[in-house]
Amino acid sequence: MFSLSFRLPQARRIHWRTTMAATGTSQAKSAPDTGFGADVLATPALLEAMLRTNDHVSDLVFSPGRPPQVEVRGQLIAVRVPGLVTLTADYTRRIASDLIGNNKQAITMLREQGSCDISYGLSGVARFRVNVFIQRGSVAIVMRVIPTAIPGLEGLRLPPQLSQVANLREGIVLVTGTPGSGKSSTLAALLDCINEQRTCHIITIEDPIEFLHNHKRATIHQRELHSDTPSFTQALRAAMRQAPQVILLSEIADREVMEIVLDAAETGHLLLSSLNTVDAVKTVERIVGWFSTAEHESVRRRLAKAIRYIVSQRLIPHAEGGGRMAVVEVLKANSRVRQCLEYGEQSCQALLDTLRDGANEGMQSFDREIEKLIRARAIDVETGISYASNPQQLRKALED
Repeated sequence: MFSLSFRLPQARRIHWRTTMAATGTSQAKSAPDTGFGADVLATPALLEAMLRTNDHVSDLVFSPGRPPQVEVRGQLIAVRVPGLVTLTADYTRRIASDLIGNNKQAITMLREQGSCDISYGLSGVARFRVNVFIQRGSVAIVMRVIPTAIPGLEGLRLPPQLSQVANLREGIVLVTGTPGSGKSSTLAALLDCINEQRTCHIITIEDPIEFLHNHKRATIHQRELHSDTPSFTQALRAAMRQAPQVILLSEIADREVMEIVLDAAETGHLLLSSLNTVDAVKTVERIVGWFSTAEHESVRRRLAKAIRYIVSQRLIPHAEGGGRMAVVEVLKANSRVRQCLEYGEQSCQALLDTLRDGANEGMQSFDREIEKLIRARAIDVETGISYASNPQQLRKALED
């Protein structure tokens, strides 16, 4: 065990203890001697105890001054741990130390940027996507639970027409939504369809790796940011020399990455990725907005040729409680969609009209799907309207 101190951007100082553990994806180890009493649960035991509290735990949250918490169907629930009323700053730091191990890249990110992303595994129990961050000079942690089994489209209740993605040979498929809306699960399900149906080479570039894919009909290689490659851009450029037919990128977050994605699509690759945008129209606006005004026309032209699907997701509470359901918007490229993408902002309404009118081609809009759920009494009226893209129009449709 060694000690490490680093300076935060706010000039605060944190003294950090890390234990020697395997680099890359952290695995559960026996707890080190941390100076805590024997009655304090080791980190793996604490995580298992929290997972056992409910069959629908989606996140684990550790914050100084609060008890350990789990998120279940959108609600945070405190977990009672014998001998522990609230977490101390020392305790959350110890948990973070156990999770990070001696992952030097993560330690550097935490020291220089105030947060880091890692993956963590409890052998035979669960995998997690972990974000460790500094707040008010102490350490807090959020752990997203990743199912051990790769979900299928049917299990996620996604539109069955999305299975057609496996038939695509080139182009871009984007899955969008707010953080926590299930984008990673949808991407994993789409990739698994391709893995099962095509004899091809797949490369994924992820931050961090969440679902572990086995070779099926396809040969699949998974690369993790910081552990296997220093950046998305370097990994994407390298992928162009690694002969993949399919590339999955966990997220597109800036112009540089988007340019390489467009290049890859234009050279015959199928690209799957995600963006943190609320719907298809906002997705196009976000991408175009990364470029200068002088480039907008050419970028829209390239998008019109490259986009195959934009799949957007929202999680809406059930009418009678008991969790949330995914509502999905599907934009599929056809001649009218390509025309809307190419001709700029004045075509936003035309794009929405195309979504509503494209049911025969497998398209569906948020508001039409929400309307169906309200009429089926799966969600209540006011909740549905609050999640609509055009609340006024949906209210009027329901009145009619």
